[in-house]
This record gives sequence, C-alpha cells and structure tokens, in this order.
Amino acid sequence: MAEGEVKQLEEGSGGGVGGVKRTLKDLFAGAAGGVAQVLLDIVKVRLQTTQQYSSALDAATQIFKNEGPAAFYKVSIQFGAFHWARRQFSALNPPGSSLSYSQYYASGAFAGVANSAVSGPIEHIRIRLQTQPHGAARLYTGPIDCIRKIASQAGASATRNLYRGQLVTVMREATAYGAWFWAFEWMMNADVARSNDNINPLTEKPKRREDISQWRVALYGGLAGECLWLASYPFDVVKSKMQSDGFGPAAMKYAGMTDCVRKTWRAEGWRGFWRGIGPTLVRAMPVSAGTFAV
Repeated sequence: MAEGEVKQLEEGSGGGVGGVKRTLKDLFAGAAGGVAQVLLDIVKVRLQTTQQYSSALDAATQIFKNEGPAAFYKVSIQFGAFHWARRQFSALNPPGSSLSYSQYYASGAFAGVANSAVSGPIEHIRIRLQTQPHGAARLYTGPIDCIRKIASQAGASATRNLYRGQLVTVMREATAYGAWFWAFEWMMNADVARSNDNINPLTEKPKRREDISQWRVALYGGLAGECLWLASYPFDVVKSKMQSDGFGPAAMKYAGMTDCVRKTWRAEGWRGFWRGIGPTLVRAMPVSAGTFAV
C-alpha cells in the first residue's frame, strides 16, 4: 500500500476525530466540484429533452437570459461514500496491500448508489424546472412548488412520483462513479510507477502520490470526468427523458425505463442516446479537475 493510502486510511478509520475530519474534507471536495457545473449542466439537459435550441451556445444564452444564475446548482455526497467504502475494503485486505482496481470501481459504484438517494429526486425537480415553459405558461414558481405539484400527481404515491426514473438513476450513478474513481486511481498510480521506473534507487527517493504536481492531479481528475460521462451517458439520456415526461396515461410518453430505451432507439437510433454529449464533455474536464484538485 502506498504511503499516501496508509495515511488516508489511518486518518479515516476508527470513527475518531481524524475520521470526521476526513469525511468532512471528502464532502467539501464533492460540493466544490458540484458548484463548478453551472451553465453547461442545464445545457446538457435541454439539448437532451427539447428541440427548441439551435446549438449549445444558443441554449446557454437563452437559459441565462430567461432564468438567470439562480437556475444553476448541484448537490454532491459521493466523496464521503467513496472513502468510506474504500476503507472497508482496506480493512478486509491483507495488511500492507493496496486496493485492487475492481475494489476502487466497487467503491465508486457504492458512492454512486449512495448519491442516487439524493440526486434522484433533486435532479428530477431540477429537470422539471429547467424544461418548463417560460412566462405565463410556467408550471412551477420554484423548487418547493415543483415538489408539491409532483408529489400530488395522481396515479402513484408522492414518493414514487418524486423518485421517477430512480432505477436508471442508480444505474447511471453506479456506472459513472465507478468509472470516475477507477480512472483517477489508475492514472495516479500509473504516474507514480512511470516515475519510479526512471529513478536510480541508490541515489533517489521513490516518488509517492503526494509528490505528483497539482496540475497533474487536476489533469487526471479532468480525464476521469471524461471517462465518467462516456461510461454512463446513455443512462443519463434515458433518465432525463423519463424525468421530463408528463404525468398520467394521456401525457406520458414512456411506460418505464425499458419502454423509453425502445422508443428512443426506434425514433433516433444510437445517436439518440448521445445527444448533448458535446457540452457534457466540455463541462466534465474543468469540473472534475477542480473536484480532485481540492
């Protein structure tokens, strides 16, 4: 196990003050990255769910003009869950051994599943607010009004209405964060291994993860963000379509996740599952870089 991993494990295990501090740092890192998502997150959803914009730039301009900066927000808890799961795997492994990449992926997937309990209804509300008509035709006056009206829709319980598309949300989050953390850890470890292959062990100290420059950490974090979306984007498209769908038999286009996949394929082919990927990848690099560089 690398020295940095040992230090993190010691700080995060046992539930003491160090563990609390570590968890708070993990949560802060996730929140900092979430704030950085701003405009392009909404652009992605609008391009997925409507044809009213001619381009990503046109969508961004109209959204900012009509709705202002208050339309942009993100909540994130994945770092705390990831490091908790990672510490559980570390405790199961032989002393001194590193986590396998499958364990890193599983830790990320666990973080995604944990995050989905919060991100599912929050993103549902956000998508409803983002895709509603403007002006006098607005359906919701704000998030609270949106929650109230979604919960009161007939045909299902309030919880089921708020958690519409939750299965595909869980699938997206698990795939996305598994790929995210796996890619970052692989690139960090590869950097250390590559550097240590070129040193003289008699005269030079082995490189540690802590010795990797900040710009490289940010670069690897940004590239991990690209991996996150490339691995999970089709799930995200299906989720957005389901969470912007109408309520009730007369208004609903999709009976469920499978029906949404089938109809999207029939109407748009494989391209239908990748609409909006451009601005998403543009967003992913700086957002993910900033998250890991905290």
